[in-house]
Amino acid sequence: MLISAAAALLMTGSVTMLPAYAQTAADAALGMANMLDGAGGGVSRDDLMGALQNAADAGQPMAMWQLGTMYENGEGVEKDQAKAFGYFSQIANQHADAAPKGIEADIVAQSFVKVGEYYRDGLPDAGIQADANRSHALLLHAASYFGDADAQYRVGELYLQEDGLGINPLQSARWLSLAARKGHALAQARLGDLLFNGIEGLQPQPVEGLMWLTVARKRVAGTADEGWVTELLNRAMSIAPPEQRTEAVKLADSLGTQFGGL
Repeated sequence: MLISAAAALLMTGSVTMLPAYAQTAADAALGMANMLDGAGGGVSRDDLMGALQNAADAGQPMAMWQLGTMYENGEGVEKDQAKAFGYFSQIANQHADAAPKGIEADIVAQSFVKVGEYYRDGLPDAGIQADANRSHALLLHAASYFGDADAQYRVGELYLQEDGLGINPLQSARWLSLAARKGHALAQARLGDLLFNGIEGLQPQPVEGLMWLTVARKRVAGTADEGWVTELLNRAMSIAPPEQRTEAVKLADSLGTQFGGL
């Protein structure tokens, strides 16, 4: 049976680097809701699981994603990482060539991220050995071909780790910037800290760094990430002179909404 080069990614670990932008899963979720519409409030768990399984068997990525997350987290089913991996890898294998801006793009891209996480840590129950190179390749495919912001953030982080993709501040800033401009709050925080302080190979850009930290702090308010992002911002603000603080806040107010700011 013939398979495309992208569909064979999970087996070979090779990637095709094509920049693009992923869409959200909102439309895909709506499609799933429409499929189940009419079941009524009295639908049983077995009926719901049956509907999801039928949709998954028919190749519906949203159904496979839903089942994968249920088994991964033990939501409504017994926790089973091997089954979760199976659903996520099935999405990635079957839809690796999905249109980067298509309705299923976000689900497929996030499935690549999930499978990459499993290869990073290994999953003995599914016969999956830890494989950093394959994990990186999967993340790079999601980040480049699908333009997934979360994958781009993770790639940016890997370029700051010796045991990741190697220390390369310029590459890290590039990937973090791609994610930050799509509204990824954690990427905004990491990019802001990187630009404010600078690092060997990357000159400090304190005003832009403060701007990103300010935008990120607004976006993570009330979340589990509020603490460390606030700490980064407060540390930078305590060092920056008043004129830099003032300019950065003005930039955050005027440009922040373009990047998911509040």
